[in-house]
Amino acid sequence: MGNPQNRAVVARGPRQGWLAALQDRTVLASLAWDLGLLLLFVGQHSLMATEAVKAWTSQHFGVLQRSVYVACTALALQLVMRNWEAVPSGPVLWEARAEPWATWVPLLCFVLHVISWLLIFSTLLVFDYAELMGLKQVYYHVLGLGEPLALKSPRALRLFSHLRHPVCVELLTVLWVVPTLGTDRLLLALLLTLYLGLAHGLDQQDLRYLQAQLQRKLHLLSRPQDTDQE
Repeated sequence: MGNPQNRAVVARGPRQGWLAALQDRTVLASLAWDLGLLLLFVGQHSLMATEAVKAWTSQHFGVLQRSVYVACTALALQLVMRNWEAVPSGPVLWEARAEPWATWVPLLCFVLHVISWLLIFSTLLVFDYAELMGLKQVYYHVLGLGEPLALKSPRALRLFSHLRHPVCVELLTVLWVVPTLGTDRLLLALLLTLYLGLAHGLDQQDLRYLQAQLQRKLHLLSRPQDTDQE
């Protein structure tokens, strides 16, 4: 982490222009630190998803392979969040300060964030949250049902091969749609947009499958309510 005294100076100082920020060692040090944290997270998230590492973790942890991956991802994400250095004195790409933008832009961002998180929740329903967390694998192993992925349909396996992250668009909305886009937030949004974009390859067939699965899950959730009304 950077020097706390330096961070205090940055927090009190006025915002700089882009050219001045590129010549400010304090700003560059904070951005370099944040970039290192992001690369740590991206490296962990990608490296542990490779077939070689998955084979190694499966050999040593067995059915807990997915759970170990999720735990390591959560640990890397915690390191990013707890050690992130803001750059309040750096330049901003945009900022809603004048009225009526200072009132309406934050409200619009809030609404879009709520919609994005609702879409993330609906996507988790499609992708089976218990399986994403590695819980279903343990449950199936205890019951002797085998690997859940082996029971997936060819359409589901095709989807998984095209999609690195199930909530790409929604996360990008949360990253970019903000009233003020400062220097460190811009770094975060740019790097994760590049990372998610390179791993995103859905086509129309995948989208139709996702829509059908969401409708099926919502129908299953509505069944108890229908039964009570009858």
